[in-house]
Amino acid sequence: MDPHFTPALFTFLAELAANNDREWFRANRRRYEADVKEPALRFIAGFAPHLARISPHFRAVPRATGGSLFRVHRDTRFSKDKRPYKTHTDIHFRHEAAKDAHAPGFYLHLEPGRVFAGAGTWRPAGPALGAIRETIHKDADGWLRASGDPRLRASFELAGDSLIRAPRGFSPGHPLIADLRRKDFIAVAPLDEDAVVSSGFMTVFAELCRDAAPFQRWLCGALRVPF
Repeated sequence: MDPHFTPALFTFLAELAANNDREWFRANRRRYEADVKEPALRFIAGFAPHLARISPHFRAVPRATGGSLFRVHRDTRFSKDKRPYKTHTDIHFRHEAAKDAHAPGFYLHLEPGRVFAGAGTWRPAGPALGAIRETIHKDADGWLRASGDPRLRASFELAGDSLIRAPRGFSPGHPLIADLRRKDFIAVAPLDEDAVVSSGFMTVFAELCRDAAPFQRWLCGALRVPF
């Protein structure tokens, strides 16, 4: 099987980082389409059967708008950083119950010098965040089993930002206060560019998603959505 991604993807993104302006991107749009966007959409479409075997409730949608592939354009409306384009490619296989980047999902980040797979929920909104924290409090054993699952820990580590202090309603002395302070409930597995451009990368990524399934299942339970 031919690889979905080639080194041309990382070459383009590195050059975009050095020339992050609209004029350069317009002149190189065909390269973006051929080396980044189209391979990513093929990967998403090809991953759908693998994802269905992990869980029928996550979606692989091969569309650049409203699908699993994030747009290359940055939202600069409220940012001091006005660079117009992302210098990475990101793919998010979201849960069917939600449609935004904060929903539970499996994630792939492709950037020169920074490649990783992810699972979980990033910056869940207030009610979802509260539900996860309350479930950690009530189901401490279940959380510890899911977040400490040997298959998960063999490849992933828990990541993301945390509050400095205990969240409202929880004691600073709570035995799981480090987890209750989390703002992100994500697990991240580092990868390298050679793996991404290999012919077996889809299998590698599918195996990582399977390893993260117990963690994802617990989060779905906390959010009361099916896994």
